[in-house]
Amino acid sequence: MSPNRKPVIAVVGANKCSKKLRDMAAEVGRYIAENGGVIVCGGLGGIMEGAARGAKEASGVTIGILPGDNPDDANEYIDFVVPTGMGEARNALVVRMADAVVAFPGKYGTLSEMALALQAGKPLISVNAWNLGDDVTQAESPVEAARLAMEMAGGK
Repeated sequence: MSPNRKPVIAVVGANKCSKKLRDMAAEVGRYIAENGGVIVCGGLGGIMEGAARGAKEASGVTIGILPGDNPDDANEYIDFVVPTGMGEARNALVVRMADAVVAFPGKYGTLSEMALALQAGKPLISVNAWNLGDDVTQAESPVEAARLAMEMAGGK
């Protein structure tokens, strides 16, 4: 990685989730931003909103790759909105843009992002997400997941 390029970490998970999970995602976003990384996500609610909020609380940069065409669908913490009109196919863009992926619990969209990360050879760290075997690094906490993602992405 170029010394001038910031590590880009994808945070994936449920669009609708508990406050506890949203706050855990915010811990990841905050850590990534505090350590010079950029958050990329699907730009909507739940885990995505939590990660973006955490990054913004630490003056970080956030990118939201939306499934629809309307940029106003992005959550309020997204700096750069990419409305794709691609539906779930946008999951491939989220993963391909990232240097590493942190996955939280979610449904089939999250599962697809995790599978795409593995297919692309991207480091994948799970915080209680789908169990996809030994190719996925399991993290005990959001901060551990963020630290591992940054290390695996070549950041701090």
